Amino acid sequence: MSREVEIHVVDTFEDIPAHDWNCISGDNPFVRHGFLSVLQDTGCAVRRTGWRAHHLILKRDGAFAGAMPLYLKSHSRGEYVFDHAWADAFKCHGLRYYPKALSAVPFSPVPGPRLIAANHEDRVLLARGAIEFTRQMEISSLHVLFADEQDTEALTAAGYMLREGVQFHWENAPDGGYENFDAFLATMSHDKRKKVKQDRRRVTDAGVTYTWLRGNEIDESALDFFYVCYDNTYREHWNPPYLTREFFGKIHADAPDSMLLVIAEADGERLACALNMIGGGVMYGRYWGTREFISGLHFETCYMQGIAYCIEHKLARFEGGAQGVHKMSRGMLPTPTWSAHWIADRRFADAISEFLDAETEAMDQHIQELEAHTPFRKKG
Repeated sequence: MSREVEIHVVDTFEDIPAHDWNCISGDNPFVRHGFLSVLQDTGCAVRRTGWRAHHLILKRDGAFAGAMPLYLKSHSRGEYVFDHAWADAFKCHGLRYYPKALSAVPFSPVPGPRLIAANHEDRVLLARGAIEFTRQMEISSLHVLFADEQDTEALTAAGYMLREGVQFHWENAPDGGYENFDAFLATMSHDKRKKVKQDRRRVTDAGVTYTWLRGNEIDESALDFFYVCYDNTYREHWNPPYLTREFFGKIHADAPDSMLLVIAEADGERLACALNMIGGGVMYGRYWGTREFISGLHFETCYMQGIAYCIEHKLARFEGGAQGVHKMSRGMLPTPTWSAHWIADRRFADAISEFLDAETEAMDQHIQELEAHTPFRKKG
């Protein structure tokens, strides 16, 4: 007996049932209904900032069966998968690239589900529904960023082109994790282990100590200090921050245990701060800032303290965020990431497909070269 399937478009997460969404979206904190809805509610990802919501809802016989976060983008900022050359090519040929359709977690280069559904069939339906939406809107293209493995299978089945990228992730030891931080260091080559110890010693010799605050241990003053650091980092690069203080406050209120602050102190005053997100046994490095420069402070605050926390709390993985070959020397290894793309104009689709074939071959070779320079001791 056939069941009626419908796909609707909504412009707010208020029209998407939070409980149903969270039941099938998994433990990734960036894909929680609360995280995505707060981005809109606080004015961070809205039409004014270039993120106009057109989220898809899949229904079977009138009941919620899946959804897909979807935006019309008027620029390519806050995405971390770079398509500026594609936009320039459209412009050179007198065609409009923007607005484009985009499925992503705004401002968050974190792999995870984008097709929020319980099975492959429904993920494919959402992927095809997004193509149909793009056609109906008569816009240039559709992009799905940092999709997980299940999504890439569905997106490929629906006719999207895949694009490979790379991030650097730390993995805890199998069978329960490293006993302690020294046990992790012991797996590294002599030169890399010596360098890590030297860098950490510089921070210690500068009188810097650390406090980890998670969940309800984070108070308003800690969030205020973090936001000063976060805002300062963006201002130093001549950009206003994407996210507001209100956003972080609401995320903490919605899911406090998903947030970890690593706070560096010196001479009794707070000096620097990193914000990490946690969910499903994984920690995600996101934002950091400091009030002054100290050699080694960035690496210690953002990476070594994060790894130490994962070891102590038996977290399986630490994803260090976008880019950064320098992270390898801290024990983070190259990990492929994937985005998927559908281009309406067949001529441009063919040209981009050829480009992606060549880019993927080059990226695979790049990852192989990186893997040959592992920071860990050779086995055997």
